[in-house]
Amino acid sequence: MGKIVNSTYMTLDGDISNMQDWHFEFWGDDANRAASQIMGAPEALIMGRKTYEGFYPAWSSQSGEESGADRMNSLRKYVVSNTLQDPAWNNTSVISGDVAGQIRTLKDEMDGDLLQYGFGDVSRLLVAEGLLDELKIWLHPVFSGKATSEELIYRDMPQAKLRLTDTDVHSSGVVILSYDVLD
Repeated sequence: MGKIVNSTYMTLDGDISNMQDWHFEFWGDDANRAASQIMGAPEALIMGRKTYEGFYPAWSSQSGEESGADRMNSLRKYVVSNTLQDPAWNNTSVISGDVAGQIRTLKDEMDGDLLQYGFGDVSRLLVAEGLLDELKIWLHPVFSGKATSEELIYRDMPQAKLRLTDTDVHSSGVVILSYDVLD
């Protein structure tokens, strides 16, 4: 059985959406190393429709091992959506209907990890259903100062307890906090 790992970029004030304004200035060798380690592990990706709509044009137009594009484009991808019918990105399937049940089946059938980027409705469903195993928060040393309530990590959801398993401190000031989600 595989595990589901979420990797999310976040500011000190909880912004998970406006990365174009704060993320890239903190990217460097440390981030490349960490991102390569995270991308090297999964058997597949799982994402919501909004993440798919951002990732597909960005990644499918690239190639090369150094950028990670070859790996990203070759992985199996699962998009949770009730509106997306025929995804154009290779190796992509749509999950709808009993989303939690289908993800539970995928998780049970996989030997490797399912990786998810960002923390939105799909992530909250995974937490509520006890399906998320690990959370990696890339905490950026900046206050966004402009996130709306819909762009913050916080939402009303069931309580979930986590155990810190690792910290990875980057020279840029980014700290990756790795947590196991407890039952």
